[in-house]
Amino acid sequence: MESVRKGLRAGKLERDTYDRLVCSACGTQLNREDDPDEIYAVRRCPDCGAEYKQL
Repeated sequence: MESVRKGLRAGKLERDTYDRLVCSACGTQLNREDDPDEIYAVRRCPDCGAEYKQL
């Protein structure tokens, strides 16, 4: 699982008009899952299942 910043630099993620994170492969908005025991949030694509960490 790589970070959101690395995904944006590599072209795997994009930002849409409203500055939301979008998966480049699927074109769908990423879901956010917060774990209270972790510092980071997990951003997950509902279609392809790709996961990214967001600090």
